[in-house]
Amino acid sequence: MPNLFPTLVGKNLNKQKITIPEDFSNKDIIIIIAFQRWHQPLVDTIITNLEQINIEDRYHLIEVPVVSQLSIFRRMRLDAIMRAGIRDPQIRQRTITVYTDKDEFKQKLEIPNEDEVHWFSVSHSSKEILSRGSGVISSKEAEIVFLN
Repeated sequence: MPNLFPTLVGKNLNKQKITIPEDFSNKDIIIIIAFQRWHQPLVDTIITNLEQINIEDRYHLIEVPVVSQLSIFRRMRLDAIMRAGIRDPQIRQRTITVYTDKDEFKQKLEIPNEDEVHWFSVSHSSKEILSRGSGVISSKEAEIVFLN
């Protein structure tokens, strides 16, 4: 299992270029990875569960849709569709789309398939993966994993 989270470069829905995890300092990061459009309700549930335990007091919380490399025009269209569907500036700030070779990405993180949402907690200073999992994590589970 990899110990370090790989560097990812993407843009958030406010059109800012973001490097993960390097651009996040002073707090560790929870990164929620989604591969499929139908994952969004699962991501929303995870985030709601994490917000219930005030996770953002101790962690940066980001969601990362991972998309295959597309032409610039298809990227612009997809980004515009996502922005149109999300009006909340905080959600736009924390949603960082990464266009990459998905197979290579999955291999680096030993993600077996794209069927589930995957989440990682990562040290902001060392890029070390502190914990990882897949699927929806409940508030109670998150307290054990992230707050103990």
